[in-house]
Amino acid sequence: MRGRFITFEGGEGSGKSTHAAMLAARLKTLGIDVVLTREPGGSPGAEIIRHILLSGLAKPLGAETEAILFAAARDDHLRSTIRPALESGQWVICDRFIDSTRVYQGTLGKVDPRLIQSLERVTVGPLLPDLTFILDVPVPVGLARATTRRGTGKTDRFEGEAMEFHEGLRRAYRALAEQEPERCIVIDGRAPKDVVAERIWTTVNSRLQPEKIPDLAENVAT
Repeated sequence: MRGRFITFEGGEGSGKSTHAAMLAARLKTLGIDVVLTREPGGSPGAEIIRHILLSGLAKPLGAETEAILFAAARDDHLRSTIRPALESGQWVICDRFIDSTRVYQGTLGKVDPRLIQSLERVTVGPLLPDLTFILDVPVPVGLARATTRRGTGKTDRFEGEAMEFHEGLRRAYRALAEQEPERCIVIDGRAPKDVVAERIWTTVNSRLQPEKIPDLAENVAT
């Protein structure tokens, strides 16, 4: 049986990585085999491209080139990590996926939607996430969190954008959720961490019913 595919999206400092890891840990307590991954990255080739993108080296080449590089990283990630895991019955939880490209390069970078769609068709095809959580926080809150997390390190390619960019990013994610309400669930990321985690778990449990998976596996084994 094909595994489930869950993605986390949102602006900088919204809590994606934290809650992706928390959800993976909770699923594992049920005996579910989980692959926790990220984009850009998640495979050897994609991690190399991640460095190029987040360092800002590709920024002078324009948003179209960045979109193509994200697509190249995603293709390697899918072939090396995501598809094999899903085909083996594992659940995959990914910190960012196609919606980041749609929003960052598409809406904010003004890349032609036809190019975005073509890249997605070639790399992703029908393999859309079963469920996508969009963690929503006010921009000042998210950027403050990102600053705390970063410490004395440098801002990456996207953290360093102007406030207007991040406000546009938040609006674009909300619009995306309105366009695909069956897949995309907006979660208020301002709540305490355990409250946010419980809201995410309630949605996963009602939509994908992970608590039934171990029993099914046990029945098959016997």
